Order: sequence, then C-alpha cells, then structure tokens
Amino acid sequence: MIYRPIQTTPRYPCISLPHISPKNIMAESLLFTFAESLIGKLASGAVHEASLALGVQADLQQMKKSMSLIKAFLLDAEQKKPRSSSLSEWLIQIKQVFSDAEDIVDDFECEALRKHVVNTHGGLTRQVRRFFSISNPIIYRIRMAHEIKDIKERLQKVAADGNTFGLQIIDQDTRVVHVTDTNYSHVNPSNVIGRQDEKQEILKLLLQHDHDGHDKSLSVVSILGFGGLGKTTLAKLVFNDTTIDECFPLKMWVCVSGDFELRNVLIKILNSALNPTNENFKNFETEQLQNRLRNTLQRQKFLLVLDDVWNEYQARWDDLKEILDVGVEGCKILVTTRSHLTATMMCTKSSNSYLLERLSEDDSLFLFVKTAFKEGKEERYPELLEIGKEIVIKCGGIPLAVKTLASSLFSVVGKSKWEAMRDDKIWNLPQKEKDILHALEISYNQLPSHLKPCFVCFSLFCEGSEFFSFYVAKLWEALGFLPPPKENETMHDVAIQFLRELWSRSFLTDLIELSHGYSFKLHDLVHDLAMYAAKGEFQTIYPRSSKISPNARHLAFSDNNLLDQAVIPTGLRTIIFPDEATNEAFFNTLVSRCKYLRFLELSNSIYESLPPSIGKLKHLRYLSLFGNKNLKGLPRSVCNLQNLETLNLNQCTELQQLPKGISKLISLRQLHITTRQLHFPDQEISTLTSLETLTFNSCDNLESLLKGIQLSSLKNLSLHDCGKLKSLSSHVISNLENLVIDNCCELELSMGFGNQIPDLRLKSLAFKSLQQLVTLPQWLQGSVNKLHSLAIADCNNLKELPEWLSSAICLKLLLIEYCSSLQSLPDNLKNLENLTINSCPELCKRYQPWVGQDYHKISHIQKVFVGELEE
Repeated sequence: MIYRPIQTTPRYPCISLPHISPKNIMAESLLFTFAESLIGKLASGAVHEASLALGVQADLQQMKKSMSLIKAFLLDAEQKKPRSSSLSEWLIQIKQVFSDAEDIVDDFECEALRKHVVNTHGGLTRQVRRFFSISNPIIYRIRMAHEIKDIKERLQKVAADGNTFGLQIIDQDTRVVHVTDTNYSHVNPSNVIGRQDEKQEILKLLLQHDHDGHDKSLSVVSILGFGGLGKTTLAKLVFNDTTIDECFPLKMWVCVSGDFELRNVLIKILNSALNPTNENFKNFETEQLQNRLRNTLQRQKFLLVLDDVWNEYQARWDDLKEILDVGVEGCKILVTTRSHLTATMMCTKSSNSYLLERLSEDDSLFLFVKTAFKEGKEERYPELLEIGKEIVIKCGGIPLAVKTLASSLFSVVGKSKWEAMRDDKIWNLPQKEKDILHALEISYNQLPSHLKPCFVCFSLFCEGSEFFSFYVAKLWEALGFLPPPKENETMHDVAIQFLRELWSRSFLTDLIELSHGYSFKLHDLVHDLAMYAAKGEFQTIYPRSSKISPNARHLAFSDNNLLDQAVIPTGLRTIIFPDEATNEAFFNTLVSRCKYLRFLELSNSIYESLPPSIGKLKHLRYLSLFGNKNLKGLPRSVCNLQNLETLNLNQCTELQQLPKGISKLISLRQLHITTRQLHFPDQEISTLTSLETLTFNSCDNLESLLKGIQLSSLKNLSLHDCGKLKSLSSHVISNLENLVIDNCCELELSMGFGNQIPDLRLKSLAFKSLQQLVTLPQWLQGSVNKLHSLAIADCNNLKELPEWLSSAICLKLLLIEYCSSLQSLPDNLKNLENLTINSCPELCKRYQPWVGQDYHKISHIQKVFVGELEE
C-alpha cells in the first residue's frame, strides 16, 4: 500500500534565511543531476529511433556535447556559490533550456510507447490512433525538427557563455556517499551527549509532587529553548526512563508543531493513548472526541508530552486544558517549545519551565568526534581533529548544527574537505545569535548532487509530516530523480539507499523500520532549509503565501480554498491537492495547461468524476485517487496514459469498475484498487507485463481473481477485506515474493493445490483475520528456502504451526498475535532473529521470558517480545 505523508497545519512565519538567494541555491545545486539525467536520456533507444526518423542525429549529438560541457561547469559554480547577477542569470537560462530539452526527449519516449500500444492492439480504436494528437505526421516532424535545432543553438550559446565566468571543468561529483548503521526513533541514551544533568532536572520536576503531597491540579513542565538545542531529544530521554514508567501508568506522546486546532490535537492524543480496537477517530465529531478523551483519562495518572508547541492563543490552550484536567492527582504535561509566551501561557499553579542551554565546548567536541569518526579512529587523524575543533566553535554549542556538519564529514579523510567547511564564507555572513541555518546550509552544500533534488522534495509537505519510504520512492521515481536499479534491485531499494544516506547525514529523524520500508520525519529546521533551498521551483501554497512563482515546477496546496485563485504555470511537473479538493474548474484548467505533468496526487479528494481530457497527460507517471468516496468511475481516456507507473484507487468505495482498455497501461507497475465490480478484468490485466504490485482493498463483491492468468512480473499481492472472494489463481502464487491476506473469510487458502509448490519465491507472508485458517496451507512449504518473515494475527482457529518451519533457513522474523488456540511453536527455530508473541494466552504462558516452561527454546533469539499474561 502507498502511504501519503501524514501532514499537520504549518506554523507561520518560517525562520528566514536573509543571506540565501532561493533562486541561486536552487539553480546551482540541482542542475548537475538534471544534466546527468538528460544526457542519459539522449542515449536511449527511443531518442535514437526518433532522431533517425526526423533526420536530426547530428543535432542531438551536438546537444549531448553541449550539455556535457555545461555539466562540467556546474559543480564549480555550486562550490563557488555564485552571487553575481550575470552568473545567476546564466544558471536560469540553463534551467530553462534543460527543461525544454527534457520535454522534447520525453515526447520521443511517449511516441515510442504509443507505437507499441498501437502495434500490440492492432489500432483497435480511433482514440488510440489519435492518442499522440498527430493529426498530420509531416507537420509534426517539421515542428519537432525545428524545436530540436532551436534547443541545440540555445545550448551551444549557453555553453559558450560559461567560459566567461572563469569556471573550472569538474566532470565528476566527488562528495562522499556514506551510510552508517540505522538507528530508529527510540533514543539510545548513550548517543545523547551532555544532557544527563538536564534529564535528571526534568525528571525531578515531573516527579516532585510525590514528595510535596499538595499537587491537586494538572501540572505543566515546559522545556524552553531555541531550535536545534535538542528539546525533543531530551523529552524522549525522559519519556523512556523507567522511573516514568513506574510513576505514570498511561503515557502519551503528541507532536503538535503548528497545529493546535482542538479537534486535531484531540485525535492525536487519542491515537497515542490506548486504542486496542484501532478506531478511526477522524470520523468522530468534536464533542465525541472530547467525551472519549475524558473517559480515557478519568481516574488515570498520566503523562502527556506535547512536542514542538507554537500556539500563543490562550483560549485554545484553555479549551484543551479543561478536557485534560480529569485525571487523578499528579498528572503531568511535558511541553517543548521555542516560545517564552507559550511556556508562560500554559503555566498552572504548580508549573515549571526549564530553559535548555547550549552544549559546553567539551560536550560539543565529544559529539562531533563521535559522529564524524568511526569509534577510536580520531587518533589517527590529528590534523582533522584540530580542524574539527575550530568547526565546533563555529557551531556555538547547538547539537543539531554539530551533528549535521559532523555527519557530512563522516569517513572523509581528505584535509581539503574539512578546511573548506571550516573556511566557508557562509560563517562570515550576518546572522542572528540563534540562527543555526548557516551550519545546515553548509551541510546541504556537502550533499552529493543526486541527493539534493530528493531532499528538496520534502519542502512540498507540511512541517511535522510523517513520511513513508514507499510514497517518497514513487515521487522521486516519477520525477526522474532515481537512477535505474541494478540487477535484482527495485526502485524502492534505490530510494532506501538514498534515504539511508540522508539519515546518516542527520537530515532525517525518527526513522522507524516497517515491514516493507521505513517511516521518518524531518527536524523543523531541516524542513525550513528544504523550503528555502527549493524556493522558485518547489513550492507549497499556504493561505499567507499564496502567490505562485511562474518558474514553479512542483506545487502542493495546503488548503482547498486556495485553488480558486491559483494561476498555474504551464511547466508544472508535480501537483499535490489538499484533502477534500472539489474545484472542478481548477482541475480542468490544470489538465488543459500542464501537459508535462508527472505526479498527480488527488488523495482524499471528493470529485465524482474526472474530465476525459486527463488522457492527454501523456507524461503522467503517478496518479492517486486514494480515499475518494464519491468517485464512481474513470473515463476511458485514462487508458491512454501509457507512461503511468502507479495508479492508486484504494478506498474509492463507490468505484463501479475499471474502465475498458486498461491493458493499454503498458508501463503500469503498481495498481491499488477498491471496486464494487463482481468480476475483475483478468484478461486485460494479464497483458500488463510490467505489473509488480497489486492491492485489493474492500472489494466487497469480488468472488474470483486472476483466474487462469499469469503475471510474470508480479512480486507483491495484498488482499484486504474482500469478504466474498472465494478463489485466487494458483498461477499467480509461484512468482510472488510478498503476500498479504487479511479478512478474506471465504477464500480457499489451499488455492487448489494438493501438495506444495516447489521453488516458491515467497519471502514475506502475512495472514490476518482468517478464521478458516487451522494450519498453514501445504503449498507454503515450497518457500522453506526463501521465507524471511511470517506474520499471523487474529486467527483464533489456528491450532498448530508446521514443523518444517524449523528448517526454514532464511526465516528471521516471526510474529504471532491474537491466536488463542495456538498451543506451541515448532522446536529448533535456530535461524530466527526476531520473535513477537502477543495476546496468545497459552503461548505467552509457555514462552514467558525466564519463567515459561519453554522459554529455553527461544532464549537464543536476539529480539524477543512476549506479551504479559492476562489475569
């Protein structure tokens, strides 16, 4: 499933970077990657075929030569951080001509796909023949040849102008790519430097009511300090301390950021509190939320952390405090904020504020060394250590600055790189005492060129958003920011490598490993940096900053009302609609003007239909209508989107059926669908030879699926809440690597197999809410040499697991939850590394750590979680 980032309302205003020219930082830092991508496209088979047909081989070769020369200048331009108007104008000209060249090259690729569809389907319909809108092929050829010659001449002029700026030729980006071991959102106390005394002070403030004996009301403790000091990290240290667990039976953590609207805060608190039934509180009215939270907190001693609070409106805080003040004596709220006014406003009679100070120079140096060097290696490089001391002083005791700069130097042993950071002219620019963005900008400049456009994409989402790697991967892929994967790799694998690199450089935080990928966040100051680095080309439209740059290529809207006044640039590549978007006039204008759109996000919109003209978006790679409750159908013209790689129709609960002709989506790799149709168009789907991921969610009427067909590329299949589904084609199973079956109560799990399927490729399997599951199906044994993870939840009739699991040599993860009839596990699970048993009474009793009669059988496993026994 594709997860859209979970967003919060942004705060206003953002911290300013007065010394950064957004136009310059964008142009110089992203063009190198753009040039590399274009040069690669010019060498493609589609471009070669088109150049032969149009007789422009020589022109294209000259374009490639000029681009290579321009690319060689760009790295030096970036390193010199140009500020002259003439050099800035030159970079703008490069951006414009590169964009025009990309459009031409992509047109060639679209034409190649069109020809493939026409040949495959024998020109079945007039619509297909006219897809590329070539009413007169001769005129088309003349026009394209003219445009290519024009771009060639513009490139030659720009390349020649580059010689006038004294730029050196640097044809390879030598900035180091490094990845350190991944840590996750839980704070390891050993990695937090110089905050132990502060931690003890906060603990004392939270626990002091136990000694005073007069604390009758809700008490607030505020951690106050400017950005980058580590307020959130300190709060996490306190939150995870064992003394807090002993004192507060109920703990809740909420990241507030700019969103202090009562309803949204209530939902976040309820989601953080006990929610065993996984209720969707977004469907609740505000009064229902208030009552539910009061009932949850009554007679409870709780600790609530409100992280990153910006609210300075007394009435909003009073409304929330009244709802929260229902617990027992000693309840606490721990607040982190940059605002003195916020801390003062939230005070109660027994409240305290703690002003967080800068790190000492010694602690700052210790943190720098720990981050920049492998353990114990700093002694080998005394010269680098001396330079590092000077860099640390410039960081002014701000942990985020220290860690970010040190991360970018990790494994860099060349003295020149360290000196360049120490001597960067940015340090000499005027700055406020508390402005750490100078240091962050230096870290941004140190990023390898291929990571910069990926990083600035985060500026399209609100501060405080939670990101998911699958979604980010699709965005980067659709925009052409990812290189082709290597053999046995996927685009998601490449995206994960990029994310791990950004994490290792401290640009990401709260990284959590999921079953298939990661979730993560950005520090708010890092998000500010992304916004400023991206200004002009990547833009998020807020109520207080609604003017759209004419040079914008990637847009996101924070509010539905902003669509009425928006003037859309024609060169748009990305647009992310706000939730509940309804403006049909805007949507029609968008489709008619933005013919080069690559990424269209319409999740949670409430359109009843899409205009037929959407089929003209021939460059579109990604289309999501996730959660559109009103959509009843798609126009047949959607099937003209031959470049489309991802189509997300998940939770489109009124969708009657897929349009006829879906077999023409020859580039489609991911299809996520909710539909009311009785029979799926299996034969049309069978021609989608690129399809890798298929998800069915709440397809209530579907009875059979993929009958008698094979999908050779299909690797991932997920079936959720398909209550009438009875059969699944056995031909599909053999090629799958990941299979999820959830709440499909009538599905025949034997799949028609009497015996095992030899040489199954299955690596990950999840069964959930399947009351018909008594034992694992026999065919699954064919995966004994490949299966990596097995998850079984809410299967109360499951009585046993097969003994062959003991010989599953690759099985590393086993999760068993809510399987009340399961009595034991197979013996000798010697390869298992991660075991979770929860809400399984007999299993929890037998395998309870240290005391269970069979605990010795699992004591060798590295990570074991066994739920507590129910009384």
